[in-house]
Amino acid sequence: MHVAGRIEDYALIGDMQTAALVGRDGSVDWLCLPRFDSHAVFAGLLGTEEHGFWRVGPAHPAGGDPPRADRRRYRGDSLVLESEWDTPRGTVRIIDFMPPRENHAPQLVRIVEGVSGRVRMRSALRMRFSYGWVVPWVHKAGNRTVAVAGPDSVWLDTEADTYGKDLTTYSDFTVGPGDRVAFTISWEASHRAAPELPEPEEALRTTEDFWREWVETCTYHGPYREAVVRSLITLKALTYAPTGGIVAAPTTSLPEEIGGMRNWDYRFTWLRDAAITLSSLLRTGYREEARAWREWLLRAVAGDPENLQIMYGIAGERELSEAELSWLPGYEGSKPVRVGNGAAGQLQLDVYGEMVEALHLGHMTGLARNDYAQLLQLKLIGYLENHWEEKDEGIWEVRGPRRHFVHSKVMAWVAVDRTVKLIESGDVDGPLERWRALRDEIHRQVCEKGYDKERNTFTQSYGSKELDASLLLIPQMGFLPPDDKRVIGTIEAIQRELTTEDGFVLRYPTSSEGGADGAAENVDGLEGEEGAFLACSFWLADDLAMIGRVDEARKLFEKLLALRNDVGLLAEEWDSARQRQVGNFPQAFSHVPLIDTALRLTASGAYGV
Repeated sequence: MHVAGRIEDYALIGDMQTAALVGRDGSVDWLCLPRFDSHAVFAGLLGTEEHGFWRVGPAHPAGGDPPRADRRRYRGDSLVLESEWDTPRGTVRIIDFMPPRENHAPQLVRIVEGVSGRVRMRSALRMRFSYGWVVPWVHKAGNRTVAVAGPDSVWLDTEADTYGKDLTTYSDFTVGPGDRVAFTISWEASHRAAPELPEPEEALRTTEDFWREWVETCTYHGPYREAVVRSLITLKALTYAPTGGIVAAPTTSLPEEIGGMRNWDYRFTWLRDAAITLSSLLRTGYREEARAWREWLLRAVAGDPENLQIMYGIAGERELSEAELSWLPGYEGSKPVRVGNGAAGQLQLDVYGEMVEALHLGHMTGLARNDYAQLLQLKLIGYLENHWEEKDEGIWEVRGPRRHFVHSKVMAWVAVDRTVKLIESGDVDGPLERWRALRDEIHRQVCEKGYDKERNTFTQSYGSKELDASLLLIPQMGFLPPDDKRVIGTIEAIQRELTTEDGFVLRYPTSSEGGADGAAENVDGLEGEEGAFLACSFWLADDLAMIGRVDEARKLFEKLLALRNDVGLLAEEWDSARQRQVGNFPQAFSHVPLIDTALRLTASGAYGV
């Protein structure tokens, strides 16, 4: 019986409209078609093999565990995955990829290549639509195999012989040196004609060419280039090409605590995540992606800023209702499995700052002027002017009571500050003196109400004693200079109180002594714990470099790089007790600060030799 591997056992392939996760045992356990946010065809990641998978690998005894690949790598700077198995009878390689779409149907291609000896192979394909709920009708259509249910059809094309057994499509074959056997599945709406026959070898060439040409744009050539380029490729893979929207991750409900309930759907575009992703792309030379994101933003946010959401669908959809899939047992028993995200209706004032910062960076780096973008920026500040003093749910989307989160106020200051600078540049007209005064008022209030003088640290929210890793962004956003004693005190307090034994950073305490009866109160309104948040750990490395502790920053950064899996990918969090990755995977919010910290350390010369 196949069970899902550890989160870090998976590699990502994708076509910039959806993505698949391929395990070390050659099993595709997650794939949504035709978009990132569509229903999964393979949902074994969140259940069992009964919920859909596609395993290709060396044949093994029935009932035994499928063998794991001895080696894996991406082909150069691409999203083409190679996995190799050494068996008693020889060595075999599987090449997995999804060709970037032009006018063809979404495809997943798997090419089996004999390297040495003669190896007996098996393909086992079990398609289950609607996240494992629906068993499709599978039948032959000429030389092709097609699975149909409701609006979906998936077509299997291969020259190998296939047969059906136990509601699964199998193929058994042998490869010798130089032999290549290709398998392709293609999705098409069930009411439409069959998709064109695939050309796997040609698709492989064009896919490799696409990624090689895309990576050539990268302007970073420092000592951490391998990690930076792999992160950039991952961010590109998480971009929905037709619209420019960027998903936070291609998965849902991978748990922040194994066996826990902190399981969320990340297959949407958070304004915050997309804005910081845009910033990293701009700083490494990718203006076209930045332009496409800005156009997505203007379409999604069109209308009154009072209706601004913190996240949207990848085409700008606003309705993201949250539901639970009761038939899925969850990753390693972590329930519930959720689709949609109820946080879409939250108030998170920091989003205004991240959006304006991204627009400001685009302006400063020469992105072509867009009058509507500048008008939107002015309207956003007009809204903040009247609402910045409200409580909100904050960057971490707490499902407990709203608070005056310090990070939210700091980012409101960022939004006003960058807009003041835009007006000062003469590019737009606005109430300069009034907004200068507003900027000063926000700054004064944060320093007065969000700072604990006794402990010399900023706090999570006004009047709180708790810390929050988002406070590490205070110097990075220019709210205070790095050498300010309050900044240094905050960094050192977070190191003392929010780091794990292995030196990684928690977002905040998940409970505190604050209930009316003295009992522990869940700050975020949720049960359970979570792992160290990788983005926050990169932020700490950034801050350490900014305050001159560059050797310490470099050591932490390289410890974080060591957490990546064998193909350079990171989930959202790190479980220090279990020594494994947790949370949705791969996570844009982890790979973006990796890039940012690498750029800062390279600029400072703080890297090993």
